[in-house]
Amino acid sequence: MSQLTKRGFTLVELLVVIAIIGILVALLLPAVQAAREAARRAQCTNNLVQLAIAIHNYEAANRVYPPGTIEPVGPLQNVAQGYHHNWIGQLLPYLERRVAYDHIDRSVGVYDPKNAPVRDLNISALLCPSTWSGGAGYSSYAAVHHDVEAPIDVDNHGVFFLNSAVRYTEVSDGASQTLFLGEKLILPGDLGWISGTRATLRNTGTPINAVQAVRRAVGGVNGPPSNNVGNNFYGEGGIDSFETLAAAPGDDAEPSPAAEADRTESAAASEAPVIVDGRPTVPTAVGGFSSDHPGGGNFAFGDGSIRYITETINMQVFQQLGHRADGQLLDERY
Repeated sequence: MSQLTKRGFTLVELLVVIAIIGILVALLLPAVQAAREAARRAQCTNNLVQLAIAIHNYEAANRVYPPGTIEPVGPLQNVAQGYHHNWIGQLLPYLERRVAYDHIDRSVGVYDPKNAPVRDLNISALLCPSTWSGGAGYSSYAAVHHDVEAPIDVDNHGVFFLNSAVRYTEVSDGASQTLFLGEKLILPGDLGWISGTRATLRNTGTPINAVQAVRRAVGGVNGPPSNNVGNNFYGEGGIDSFETLAAAPGDDAEPSPAAEADRTESAAASEAPVIVDGRPTVPTAVGGFSSDHPGGGNFAFGDGSIRYITETINMQVFQQLGHRADGQLLDERY
């Protein structure tokens, strides 16, 4: 009577099976990640839809679009000093957040301790789900104040700027050809969603994802922003830290006339808005739009449509989209 021999898998067979499973998982993961990013991008689009609807409801009730920011005089400096009540604060009732709107004390500036509870509020509709940084008190979205890099002031060409009160009829290029909102990264020193500075206003004078391009080139990442409203876009130390870095190191000896002349010339040059690697280098500089979506970002047009604009868009076209009334023919192949 013959005996049946029981056989198991050999070591080679097990290794082959494990290798096949590993290959299948490697092939599946990018598809899963792409599906997750598509879902996040769809949620980001929905956030912009809500903001666009709120803007139009505000315009229908007030016959003007909300002011980009409110301050007695300009140009605006992007530091935590001033009144700086902005367009998002005006939209709160139209975003079904009447309680938050009622808790804002408009007799003082947004950085006053009286407004701290609202300033630190988390509003999910203001955060892109793809963002790697930020959180309560911040916004992933900014309104367009100008078509070129320039300080936030009363003479900007966008729809939302210093003390603006733009009517629908003043968007003469057409709402479908004018950008209202876009995505921005939340970087260290961001002053939060309630601040009418570069935290919630940007221009189309800088290529989309300019900050991301530099980040990819150096292979680095940025830390989360600070919750200290005393800071600005120079980082944890604020503008005092920037001035310290700009000062010449060394002892307390009196500088030579040549060194003093160089310092004076450098200080004069720093008054002009400057963007380096997508980031502002002076308090009056503003900067452009960036997102954590690959290859571009979501933007809301004046007609309420949301479009994904790639970072390869022609800059002349992009700047035209940021101007509400330039009267120029627009090539819509973007």
